[in-house]
Amino acid sequence: MSASGRWRRAALVAAVALLAVGALAWANRLVLLRYSLGWYTDIVHPRAPHRPVPWQAGPATPLAPPGARAPNVIVILADDLGFNDVTTYGGGHADWNAATPNIDTLAREGVRFDHGYAGSAVCTPSRAALMTGRYPWRFGVEFTPTPGAMARVAPDLYAAPGRLLPVVIDRDAAASAPRFEDLGMPGSERTIAEVLRERGYHTIHIGKWHLGSTREMRPNAQGFDETVFMESGLYLPENDPRSVNSKQDFDPIDRFLWPNMRWAASYNGGEWFEPGGYITDWYTDEAVAAIRANRHRPFFLFLAHWGVHTPLQATREDHDATPAALDPRRRVYGGMIRSIDRSVGRVMQALRDEGLDRDTLVVFTSDNGAPAYIGLPEVNRPFRGWKLTLFEGGLRVPFVARWPARIPAGQRIDAPVSNLDVLPVAAAAAGATLPADRPIDGRDWLPWLTDPAAPRPAPRTLHFRDGPYRAVRDGDWKLIVSERPKRTWLFDLAGDPTERNDLSAARPDEVARLRALMDAHHGPMPPPAWRSFLEFPVSIDRTLDQPQRPDDEYTYWIN
Repeated sequence: MSASGRWRRAALVAAVALLAVGALAWANRLVLLRYSLGWYTDIVHPRAPHRPVPWQAGPATPLAPPGARAPNVIVILADDLGFNDVTTYGGGHADWNAATPNIDTLAREGVRFDHGYAGSAVCTPSRAALMTGRYPWRFGVEFTPTPGAMARVAPDLYAAPGRLLPVVIDRDAAASAPRFEDLGMPGSERTIAEVLRERGYHTIHIGKWHLGSTREMRPNAQGFDETVFMESGLYLPENDPRSVNSKQDFDPIDRFLWPNMRWAASYNGGEWFEPGGYITDWYTDEAVAAIRANRHRPFFLFLAHWGVHTPLQATREDHDATPAALDPRRRVYGGMIRSIDRSVGRVMQALRDEGLDRDTLVVFTSDNGAPAYIGLPEVNRPFRGWKLTLFEGGLRVPFVARWPARIPAGQRIDAPVSNLDVLPVAAAAAGATLPADRPIDGRDWLPWLTDPAAPRPAPRTLHFRDGPYRAVRDGDWKLIVSERPKRTWLFDLAGDPTERNDLSAARPDEVARLRALMDAHHGPMPPPAWRSFLEFPVSIDRTLDQPQRPDDEYTYWIN
């Protein structure tokens, strides 16, 4: 064979091989896309072995006795913990051996808010509201950061028999989406940490952030002196014998998380390393260590747990403490609730051990309601809806506070409160000054908590927003409007707290009044800092594993 013939033959073989590789890659494109983020993480961020966190030590002796200095402030934020996931409000999962006695005690020794609202029905906007005391759409944070590549896999991940409603994708918006790492809360916002640090507080963040990963968006640039940062999303390695896992194959988010999440943390922006155990327990270990290191000076601790967010993983001990007759998913989920409650108890014990519990304001809440995609219908009862929806199940959360030096024990408050209020309350407790150059939407509830005889606050208006999907609560009236589907719901929460009776047709006057409030609020707001490109359908009354029916009420989460 001539040289040119051999060359043509080699070229043909190479072309066939490339076509075969291309065909194989195309046939397995979904697998490649599903696993690519995890592979990329392994290459770019190898995890070092666990090392102790070098917490900065405070003064060796007290600056002043605890009662003579500014109070410490601790905010414990659970992730996706539903209203009915605690026994504080008379429900919960005691029959799973997953009661929440430590959270219940916090409420009993302080105040229980019966109408506690998250700032949003999804994590990033809710966390931005908590950190700033401002509606997050005032500064462009309206959606949760999502990689544009998600548009390529979302329809396939969501596809399943019996699903009647499609995922809607704006592929042009996805193609032009900024880098995932660049999406988050702008550094120009003033956080609780910045406000309290100006008052002399040492400020500490432990756990989830989800407000941006660039240097100017991370906690150290947003007022925190120290941060133990959740870099990925496993509680323990998937095959760790200390863990019991529950995978939801019907859930596209779960199918994405398992192959892509890793067990990783960092300290003050350093290299990634392996945590010191099951992530909820380890975050608590570090919270206890940080309290001890700062016992002689005022501190602000933001303990932002990943629990009970998916992927569902419990320690074997917590799993085994639940009844063996319970189904596997509930056993794992119940174990995760046990770990969150244990964390609250350990933090409170650390305060007692250091003589600080009387002079520390502790707030416990969740970033939004529990999701439909874990397949547990009871988690938000008695409310309808889920995380990602603007029904009460997506917005109403456990919300309690304790400060024995100032807040009389045993209070129950019916007036609506919001995580928007945490910044003004913390500032008032610390004697700090609120930013004067921007609107603060939260309220300080200390005047009427510290003096039960003080007049109750005036009725308030609360707004919620996810693109054109919006809600407003004014007094006891609540209006929800949706573009997909084109729908309006009106509820009188005084007589219908679980939103069963839509009054929009019977009370057009209230619809018009609340629409006017909504338009006046949203009209001057800036456009989102990044465009949405995904719309996921969510059934209001069904979990994701339950078959949809043509007459189901539904909405779309826009992201």
